[in-house]
Amino acid sequence: MKKLEHDEYLAMRAGAEILEADGFGDKVLRLADGTILKLFRRKRLLSSAAWSPYAQRFADNAEALHQRHIAAPVIIAVWRIPSIARDGVHYHPLTGKTLREMLREGLDPAIEPGLKRAFTDFVIRLHQAGVYFRSLHLGNVVYMPDQQFGLIDISDARIGRRSLSKQLRARNLRRLQEIDGERDWVDFSTVMNGALQAPPRTL
Repeated sequence: MKKLEHDEYLAMRAGAEILEADGFGDKVLRLADGTILKLFRRKRLLSSAAWSPYAQRFADNAEALHQRHIAAPVIIAVWRIPSIARDGVHYHPLTGKTLREMLREGLDPAIEPGLKRAFTDFVIRLHQAGVYFRSLHLGNVVYMPDQQFGLIDISDARIGRRSLSKQLRARNLRRLQEIDGERDWVDFSTVMNGALQAPPRTL
């Protein structure tokens, strides 16, 4: 993790588009060159983020996903920005749209079933690769032009060397199952059995 001085941060931020913010300030910026700067507030000393910063977790998880041939943002740098009490991860975003964006824009009824089967297969592959992603929902999965899926917002993922147990697979689906309009995007029994299905149809 590198230190970013305040004048360097201001120069980087110049012309940026704010993609996400809250009452504490900016959270996600699209910089002038199209790359993304995701900012994390520095947590209290007793938080796990004090010795394992979220920005570094994001970068480490991206590398671990790449090693497993799972698409994720490509990291440029991880920054500590003392002047704004933030850590930041700077990366190239994935190309494509999230499944949630596609769903809101409207999907061809002839395409949707095949895309759902492909998403179920993707979840199975995540579990086989040891990826436990508590924030698994359609807003964190990108469908790319090459008809593959990728993950974003990955700081809270846990990635191990062994495939997930049935208990962890069930827990990993809990968030998705709580969201109206998204729970039917994954076949729960198929995921629990770990049986891959047919490839997706071309959009």
